[in-house]
Amino acid sequence: MIRPIGDDFVKRYRLEYNREALEEIRGRIGEKAYSRLQELLEYRLTGGKFDRSPTGVKIALAFSAGSDSTAALKILRWAGFDVVPITARLPQMRQEEIERASREGAVFVDIHGYREEMEGLIEKRAPICGRCHSMVMNVVERKAIELGIGILATGDLLSSGLISVYPKGELVILNLPAFLALDKGEVIETTGGRYDFSFGCRLWKLAARDNPSIKRYGIQRVLRETRARALKPEMAVRLIEDILLS
Repeated sequence: MIRPIGDDFVKRYRLEYNREALEEIRGRIGEKAYSRLQELLEYRLTGGKFDRSPTGVKIALAFSAGSDSTAALKILRWAGFDVVPITARLPQMRQEEIERASREGAVFVDIHGYREEMEGLIEKRAPICGRCHSMVMNVVERKAIELGIGILATGDLLSSGLISVYPKGELVILNLPAFLALDKGEVIETTGGRYDFSFGCRLWKLAARDNPSIKRYGIQRVLRETRARALKPEMAVRLIEDILLS
């Protein structure tokens, strides 16, 4: 499913830092979850045997049915966690994305006022991604709390150290790919080896056509992920080409 990092110094540094972050929230997540996440980190660092028996621990997952959250889903289930995907039903989602989330047992949530908020931002020629993300995470976090689940995972690749896993109110947020120092290539391999190198959702592409200046924010994001080594340079080039042609 995932491989040890070998001699990659940067990933090793990140994993050691993430180990410290895990210790910080040990008392919040319980010994079963802590022990399995610790073992997962050790497997990533050193290889060897890894206990994949069911833990009985439920973890909610912010699930878009994209590559990053799908990789997080597969890895968590492979590692023995009982994963409950939570999917925000957005107007720009394709039917196949909704069906894919349904097949994974997703719990769907709706966002009141989402369409109006996005249309207002597009009309103002403002970036939409940050506001979209915060609206999605707010409803997903509320749903996880409503379901009585204390750990909420995401597919974030970038956060490291104390923000790879951290307490937030009643929850502990686990940015799983970042916690395991996964890069995009490993994510793609985990999800089956196919990726179309298309940047952004359909709503972002619509906003970019109406306001091409938004594209620079997309390029900045790609470059940030490249600097963090989440993306290889050749992947970044293909994504930037897609942004410029959107």
